Amino acid sequence: MLINSVTKALCAMLLSWHPMAMAMPDDARQAIHITADSATRNDQTGITLYKGDVLLTQGSMKVTGDSIELRQTGASVSTIIAKGRPAEFQQRPAANKEVTHAYGEVLDYNIRTKELEITGQAKISQGSDSFSGNRIIYDMNKSTVNAFGDTSADGQRVQMIIQPKAAEQTTPVEDKTTTGKSASDAAAGEISNQ
Repeated sequence: MLINSVTKALCAMLLSWHPMAMAMPDDARQAIHITADSATRNDQTGITLYKGDVLLTQGSMKVTGDSIELRQTGASVSTIIAKGRPAEFQQRPAANKEVTHAYGEVLDYNIRTKELEITGQAKISQGSDSFSGNRIIYDMNKSTVNAFGDTSADGQRVQMIIQPKAAEQTTPVEDKTTTGKSASDAAAGEISNQ
């Protein structure tokens, strides 16, 4: 009796398991891994500065830069600031979404609000869509991008490339001719008459 219950429970778990559910782990619950040439930690301020070809990963998130600063509030990291030429941020927002890539001279990621501010030659792309400008603010909770150009006379302007989405399959409308036959019936009649 107990074996039947366990077998049923295991079968139910196996049937409900879907590989895509495993593809997008909850990044915030993953450990942060960092490699760098050097690191300096200040326990009083809660700031750790990593320098020299820095790589930070956490789940699907990857951040690279010449330097990365981690700011802690209490026991958890609250902000990641990457600097480089360019610094890079990438993360898969959901299992069914393409990876988002962001580049800029400075990337300031607020983990609590899930807002990424990119400044200096800023660019963000997902799939074949992209936004670029002097400064970009990407709100991951709201899935919004705000791009700003440089206000100087010869400054960088905002550029966007948005690809058309795939059109839904529609059923063609029957075109009735003067004889009352549809265009497809008329064409079939022409083919059989030849």
